[in-house]
Amino acid sequence: MQRSVSYPVAILSALVALVGTISLFPQQIGQWRPEWIGLVVIYWVLRAPQTFGIVLAWCLGLLVDVLRADILGMNALAMALIAFMVLAAHQRMKLFPLAQQSLVVFLMIGLAHMVVHFLHQLLGEAGGGFDYLLPAVTSGLIWPVFRSFWDFVNRKLE
Repeated sequence: MQRSVSYPVAILSALVALVGTISLFPQQIGQWRPEWIGLVVIYWVLRAPQTFGIVLAWCLGLLVDVLRADILGMNALAMALIAFMVLAAHQRMKLFPLAQQSLVVFLMIGLAHMVVHFLHQLLGEAGGGFDYLLPAVTSGLIWPVFRSFWDFVNRKLE
C-alpha cells in the first residue's frame, strides 16, 4: 500500500529546507548544520519513490548550488546520488527501525558530502580533515524527529 502524498507539504518541506540551508548559524556551530535538503530528498523519495526521484533531487541540489554560490552542479550531483541510493534501498529501508534508518541517513549524506569534498579538493578549494562529515552526523541524529514531524504534517493535511 502506497502512502498518499500531500504536494503542498512536499513544496513546504523543500522551502523550509532551503531556508534552513542558508539561515544564519552561530560561527561555533555552523559546521554542525544538518543537511536539510538531503533530509527532504531522503524523506520524499522514501515516502513516494514513484513521484519523487533523481531529477527532483538534482533540481533541489541545483537550487542549493545557487543559494550557497557553490560551483554549479556539485550539490545537484550529491542530491541525485542520495536519491539514487534511497531508490535502490527504499523497500528495505522502510522496514528498518528509526535508529537503523538514522544510521543509513548518516551514511548516505556522509557519502554525498565526501563526493562534494572530493570535487572541492580537485579544484584546490578544500582543506584536510573530516569536518565536512559533521552535517551527516547531525542529519542522522535528527532524522527520527524530522521524519516524525513531516509524517504528522502530511497526515494532518491529507
